[in-house]
Amino acid sequence: MAIPISYNIRNLVVRKTTTIMTAAGIAMTVAVLLAVLGLVAGLQSAFAATGDPLHVLVMRKGGNAELTSLVTQQQFQIIKIFPGIAKGKDGQPLASLEVVSVINLPNADNPEGMNITLRGLSQRGIEMRKLKLVAGRWFGAGQREVTVGKATAKRYPNAQIGKQLRFGKGLWTVVGVMDSGGGAVDSEIFADGPQVASDFNRPDTYSAALLQATDEVAAGALKNALENDRRLNVTVLSEKDYYATQTVSALPIQFLGTFVCIIMAVGSCFAAMNTMYAAVARRAKEVGTLRILGFTQGSILFSFFLESLLLSFVGGLLACLIVLPLNGVTTGMGNFITFSETSFNFRIGPEVMAIGIAFSLLLGAVGGLLPARQAAKKEILTALREV
Repeated sequence: MAIPISYNIRNLVVRKTTTIMTAAGIAMTVAVLLAVLGLVAGLQSAFAATGDPLHVLVMRKGGNAELTSLVTQQQFQIIKIFPGIAKGKDGQPLASLEVVSVINLPNADNPEGMNITLRGLSQRGIEMRKLKLVAGRWFGAGQREVTVGKATAKRYPNAQIGKQLRFGKGLWTVVGVMDSGGGAVDSEIFADGPQVASDFNRPDTYSAALLQATDEVAAGALKNALENDRRLNVTVLSEKDYYATQTVSALPIQFLGTFVCIIMAVGSCFAAMNTMYAAVARRAKEVGTLRILGFTQGSILFSFFLESLLLSFVGGLLACLIVLPLNGVTTGMGNFITFSETSFNFRIGPEVMAIGIAFSLLLGAVGGLLPARQAAKKEILTALREV
């Protein structure tokens, strides 16, 4: 015969101070885990939202970042006539030669400034990315104008429409704000390619070429053809793969957060165990009475174990409430591949919260098993004699 769950709920309510303190300890441990998972999920979502499966990125041989890559105008003229490249409405190849650099922008959190990706490209490059203009207009060809990503405009006071940024050989006017739907482009600044190349003394040497294939099969064939052409000496990646590799930026924080979580989890397990041992000691006569009433050792073990799980479940719910306000909050992280900051939003979604609840139940299971076993093994007469 099973002990009713209402018995466990009543005991948790009666011991409300102990219940709240233990649940709070578990909640803080789980909250740290949820914050780390939300940060990593946000960064992964930003990179996952960036890139088209039909886009391929051409960089110099062995290159793994646009910033350190070199592609010349001469190479580009050869690249853009390869078969498999889609054509635009004007009949010209959907190919964009781009120059990538970093500039320094200060904000309230970093008065000394953070590196932001500056991308010089043509209107063709904008067309290929299917970006949305949310304010102002696109930069003009041959003009010292920039269009900034939504996240950059949000985090940096100087990156507002009408203001000027100083980089290269002078001042550039902010004329618009673009939105890539939460992708990494929201952290970038776009400007006219030839103008940027001139300011950074790179009139012939750009960074990379972005190509759009006619279909995914053609994208694979185009990649192989370009890499096998000895005239070019290039590395070709799908745009999706290129941005997927950049999630490595989150690994140090993920490792540190997980390490802190493990240490806190050990403490939370001991707190839950101590709470349940105290409950067993105080309720010794209840255990004896339950045995007299006909409840088996297995029922008592399950009842105390379930009580520990309920306690940890409360802690897990508290953790979700603690970190839920972080959902959607914009933050930034240095990217070890591009050497610039990537802005993104925390994502505390159902999957992340489910992991948090599961982790809290694990803490409760580990902390409650031994006390539950002790309660179940008590002899009837011994339990009734204990005060």
